[in-house]
Order: sequence, then C-alpha cells, then structure tokens
Amino acid sequence: MGCCGTSASSPDTQYANRVQPVNNGIISQQPGPHPGAQHHVQPFVEKSPLLIPSGPSPPPQSLHQNNRSITSAPWIHTPSPPPQGPNYSTPLSPNPGNAPLTPPPATYTPSGPSSSTMFSPPLMHPDPIHVPSSNYSVAPSISTTVVTSARIDPAPSSEGKMSISIDFGTTFSGVAYGSSRIASGKIQQILHWPGSFETFRKVPTCLLYDEHGQVIAWGLEAKNSSSMPGTTRCEWFKLFLEPRALRDESAIDPRLPQLPPGKTAMDLIVDFLSCLWEYAKEQITRDIGAVADLNSADVLVTCPAAWDAKGCDMMREAAIAAGLVQSAHAGDGNWRDRLRIITEPEAAAVHCARLTDLHKLKPNQNFMICDAGGGTVDLAVYKIIGQMSNLEIAEMCARSGANCGSLFLDLRFRELVKTLLADHPAHLDPASLAYFMHSFSQTDKLAFRGESDDDTYFNFTCFNVQDPHDSSVGLINGELAIPGNLIRREVFDPVVNQVLEMIEEQSRKVEQRIDALLLVGGFAGSEYLITRVEAQFSGRIKVIARPSDADTATLRGAALYGLSRKSIVSTVIAPRSYIMKVKLPAEPEDWAKRPAYIKENNANVPICDNRLQYLVMKGAILRKGQILKTKFCKFSQDGQDCVFVAVLYTSDSDRMMRYTDEGETMELCRWTVNLSSLPTFQHNASIPQPNGFFTGLLMYLLLKDLKFELGLEIDSAEVRGVLFYEGQEWSRVVFDFLN
Repeated sequence: MGCCGTSASSPDTQYANRVQPVNNGIISQQPGPHPGAQHHVQPFVEKSPLLIPSGPSPPPQSLHQNNRSITSAPWIHTPSPPPQGPNYSTPLSPNPGNAPLTPPPATYTPSGPSSSTMFSPPLMHPDPIHVPSSNYSVAPSISTTVVTSARIDPAPSSEGKMSISIDFGTTFSGVAYGSSRIASGKIQQILHWPGSFETFRKVPTCLLYDEHGQVIAWGLEAKNSSSMPGTTRCEWFKLFLEPRALRDESAIDPRLPQLPPGKTAMDLIVDFLSCLWEYAKEQITRDIGAVADLNSADVLVTCPAAWDAKGCDMMREAAIAAGLVQSAHAGDGNWRDRLRIITEPEAAAVHCARLTDLHKLKPNQNFMICDAGGGTVDLAVYKIIGQMSNLEIAEMCARSGANCGSLFLDLRFRELVKTLLADHPAHLDPASLAYFMHSFSQTDKLAFRGESDDDTYFNFTCFNVQDPHDSSVGLINGELAIPGNLIRREVFDPVVNQVLEMIEEQSRKVEQRIDALLLVGGFAGSEYLITRVEAQFSGRIKVIARPSDADTATLRGAALYGLSRKSIVSTVIAPRSYIMKVKLPAEPEDWAKRPAYIKENNANVPICDNRLQYLVMKGAILRKGQILKTKFCKFSQDGQDCVFVAVLYTSDSDRMMRYTDEGETMELCRWTVNLSSLPTFQHNASIPQPNGFFTGLLMYLLLKDLKFELGLEIDSAEVRGVLFYEGQEWSRVVFDFLN
C-alpha cells in the first residue's frame, strides 16, 4: 500500500502572407519586423505518510521500456503486466463510463502544510502502473484500473454549436471557427486584421505598451509602430512558458527581449489573448452576418508538444483570465470545460490526415507530423485507424519538441551581423539591427536554397547612413554583403541540423515503417529545410509533403477537432513518467540498498522513506479519457483530520527508479484532497474513537475493501485529478499550478 499524501499606418505591400492562390506548395510568408523596430533585448512541511502493501502481485520477467527490456531486481511491489488492450486493426472508440455523481467537490489548494494534525499518516494501496508496450505494432497495454471519462467524448449539446480555435504562436497567431450551420461545416479563418486593408491568415504576436503598462496597440499595429519614447514593444513572450524557463529563470534564452517592468510573461499572454479574442468576436459576427452565441462556443487553444502540464495549465489560466470562456447563463457550472488545450502536432495531424490527395495514406499506415513554427518545432507520429470517412488516429510514440523554429534563424543572423560589424558600432544600435533582421526575414529566410547559394552574395541595406564603406567586412556603398556559404554555416545549418536530428530521433522511437512525413508551420516554407529533409529521409519515407496551407494547418485542425465533437486522436503516449513519492514498509532490498531511509513508525513497523510509486511510465499508451486510479486509505486522529496532500512528480528518464535519489524528478503539483464529504469518513467521525480511525478501510489487518481512490487523467496536454468513492467519480479538478 502506498501513500503520496501529507496532511494539510498604411499597409506594407512587401508582406507576402496575404491570401492568394497557392499552386507551388511554398508557404506564403507572414509580416515581419518593421524597420527600426526596437527589440528589448513557501516551504512545505511534510508529515509522515505510511503505505502498506495489500498483497503484492508477482513481478513480470521484465519491463519493456522504450523498446529496451529492463530486468529489475526482485521487488514485491513490481506491477503485474496489464491486460491486452484493443486491437488497432479495428476502429477505436471511447467507451464512456457511468455518469459521475455530483456531491460536494474536493478542493485543490496551493502547496503548503495542512492545519490538521495526524496521529498516524494516511495509507495508500498502489495499483499496477502503466508501462509502455515493447512493440507498437501490437495492441496497446491498458491497465484494468482505468475509467473512461464521459466528458472527453461528449455528444453535441445542440446542433450548430460554434467551435473556435486559437493558434497562439511565438511569432504569429490566428483564429479559425466552424459550425455545422456555417458554410456547410467548413472551417473559416479570420483574414482581416486591424492595421491593414489587406488580408492575412495570421497576425503578429506583438504588443505595444505605454509607460504606464497599458496596451496601446497589438498585432500588425504594434509590429508596424515606430519607436516612440515611453513605449515598449513586446514579442516572443510565449517562449517564457517553455518547461526549462518555468523551472529555472536562468534557462531563459538571453537573446529574448526583456519583459516590461512590472510585467510577467503571463500578463503579456493574457493581454494579447484579450485583444485577440475581443476582435475575433466582432469579426466572426461580421463575417457570418448574424449575432453568434460565442459565449457558449467551444474554444480550443494550441500549445507546443514539449510543454509540460504546468505550462499547459498556465495557458489555460491565461485563456480564462482573457475571457475566452465564461458562464453563458445561470447555472452554467461547467463553463470552464468548454476550453480545451490541444497540442500543436495533434491539431496539425487532424488537419493533414484528411488531405488524402496529398499523402495517399490508407488505414493502418503511419505518418509523422513535423510542425516547424516560429519558436518551436514539434514532432509526433500517428497511425490512421479505421476508414477515412470516420477518421480516427492514434499516437504511436511519445511526441517531442524543441526551441529551434525560424525565429532562431533571425537571432543567429543578428549575432552574425554583430560579429561582422563589431568594429562599426554605428550599425549596431537596436534600430539598425532590427532593420537588418527585417530585411533578412522578409526576403531571404524562406527563399534561401543552401549550397546552391554558397557563391551568391546577399545584400542588406544599412539603416544608418554613417560609416557606409569597409570592404573587409562586406560594407559596400551603404549595404552589407554577406556570402551565402557564411549564412548557411552560421545561420541555417545549426538550426536545420537540430530539426533533422529531432526527426531522426523521433523515427527511432517507432518500430514500424513511417509512410509519410508532413511538414507544417511557417518554418516549413523554408526551401533549405525541405531540401535537407528530402535529401536525408526520401530513401526511407515514401511521401514527404508540405500542404499549401501548411502555415495554418494547426489552426484549422484545432477548429476541426472541436467541430467533430469527438476524440479524433483516440490514444496518446505518455511523454513522461508520473510518479508519487511514498513511504512503504521496508523490504529486504531496502535494507540492503537504503538502510538509512528506514525508520520505525509508532507501531514499530520499519518504514522506508523516499520510495517512488509509478502511476504511468514514460511511453505508456493511453486511451483518451482513461483515468488511472490509485487506491488510498487514510488514518485520521479525529473528525477534523480530513485533509491530505497528494504530491505528483514527473520524470523524463526512460528507466524505472525505486528511490528518489536515483534520478531527477520534478514536482508537478500538489492536490489537497478533502474527505469530509465521503460517507465513510462522516460515519467514522460521528463515532467516538480515541485511537483514531481509517477512511476507506473496513478490515485493517486484511487491507480489504478500500473505498476511495485518486485518479489521474492525462489528456494530450493537460493533467487532471479525480476523486472516486466506491468506484464512482466524486469530484475532479484541473490542477492549479499557478498558486
């Protein structure tokens, strides 16, 4: 039995992304920086939880992990292999369970010590963990301790309900929407934006603040504004929610612009989403020529694949704060559920899987999505299940992502210019550097062809007319001339090589053949990138393609996902392990390996501290809506002792660890669980018991009839907690990481 708990201006005609017929598959370019734009560059007190096993299952011969067989030392708590799941040869469809009960909810509170005192710690019985299958060609392994949530696959509440998607990008963002009553259900995009009479599929993710911290412009108007005293232009702030940046501020890329004084990245995201959403509501109403009920619309917001649950939850909180969803009427208690966070490659896969004329894929074939955007590159592999008329796809391996989008070409180009002109400071002020970056981004970044351009000189006009000539560094008559081979080596190759290595690594995760590689996102418009990808992978992957609308594939796929009213992506792969730190009765292995961790409790039972209990192994195959349950038994001193804290950790390690000192684990969240509403607790608390009592345990010595369980639901981007009582859902919560 395990325990994780403790007590309680005018249009710029050079912009190339305006809507126009596309017949060559090259992605049209988004508007870039304006010339002269200035770039700015409580302690937790743990008590002593107790976990006692209820009767271990015999361990399997080995655990298969990332296609490697790991034979662990004999361990009484090694989980039994879960039963075999559904076969991929037939379509998968969720199997909703019984409707949940609606008693008073358990509360989630920020980390911190509980005010209750405990005579003895709570008890928990760990269920078998979910481990990844050793061969993805067979049916996924699914534990019997799983509940399929009816919330994941809801039936449409009303015909014609609106689905709105927001692709919040590092450099550009967009809005799409759809309804069965609009344009025969086809996805529509907002194309008209403030600051231009022309049409653009996306708008710059950019804000302009005054000296008081108030937003005075956003999108195109902020991007195109001239530098004014007392104002601050902000962009690229999405990268501050990257997992490493959230865990350690020193990990933030120093090349990113500084945030305005008194502002956090969350403030900027909320401000931008607020501006985007208010305009989107007005524009959708104008586009459809009617007053739309947008307050009851389903809203889907995309996020990078590499983000962990904390970053995704912060995006959820920002979206709610920006008003993307709100109560539509009296008694609308589930309005927050209308907001969904979906990973970018998952959304892109939904869009691309339907492009049968492009990829020629058939059921049971696999395809990889390479979503190369402005800030991040995300990769995921999916299998098409069933018939294309009733599309369903399954994730085949843990998705991955990294900060190596096209923005990093701009940053490397800026560093190259600074190096070449180190002895010419007249060209190194922020306005001059921004002008160089603007010229590179708008003219050469996507059109650069690589080695065929090695002997070509690329000329960039200097913003500053002073110091116009020094042929030794390429300054000739007010222009900076840079040879193509230097641009390739210093700007493109480091970034493109990283993308290629990511594709290689993702391919190695799948034991089956990949039939198609589909490149989407703005960076997918790079001629050099697509050339390198084809050169390296065309011998192994039959179809390498780039949709004509690749820069909006994620946006349109998210709207399509919401409009379908069902989980098109039926299974996902756990991108990391989810673990609880527990205390367990000492076993011979603990005495041999970690005797310093063993202490006797008040009942003179040797207890081993710093043990790890896995709920889900990295790489495990999970059906959308599955809830992984772990049985608990809590000891309470009296009726006031009704609260404990479940601490959830994550690990990116591919191996299973027994102790906390074996590898890096990161605390993900703490869920304060209140048992006071459970009938068993209320009954026991009403009876005078000087020695305390157990909740969820009728026969302590036999450890049977455990009544309440904590469940973990892992969606593609979010993690939720669920409290079960006698097998029925009692309450749920999306963890509040912000506090």
